[in-house]
Amino acid sequence: QVQLVESGGGLVQPGDSLRLSCVASGRMSSSGATAWFRQAPGREREIVATIRWSIAWNDATTYYTESVKGRFTISRDNAKSTVFLQMNNLKPEDTAVYFCAATRSYNKVTVPTSQNAFNYWGQGTQVTVSS
Repeated sequence: QVQLVESGGGLVQPGDSLRLSCVASGRMSSSGATAWFRQAPGREREIVATIRWSIAWNDATTYYTESVKGRFTISRDNAKSTVFLQMNNLKPEDTAVYFCAATRSYNKVTVPTSQNAFNYWGQGTQVTVSS
């Protein structure tokens, strides 16, 4: 099993930045994928970004949903088993609960973006962007 714990959410103003962290513990692997999803009130959970990673292949391929391209950056610290989501120029429409999700499955061809592709989920952290 893998446990995921998110942190870094909060209340910010439009244009501000936040960095979310997702720390993984438990039965770790040397490759896989980790993603950030978000769910706003009354809306379905949606993909924000994914990082597909492999220590052996030195792989850190990323995917971003269109609405966050150029503003959000997903990265991974292999030594700390931590995935970050740096969020800049935040907008009110970014307000949501942000969830970290992970899978130990690794595919060199595709970057997973579907909720069904991820086996492990964190509890979520609230991000509120409001003036």
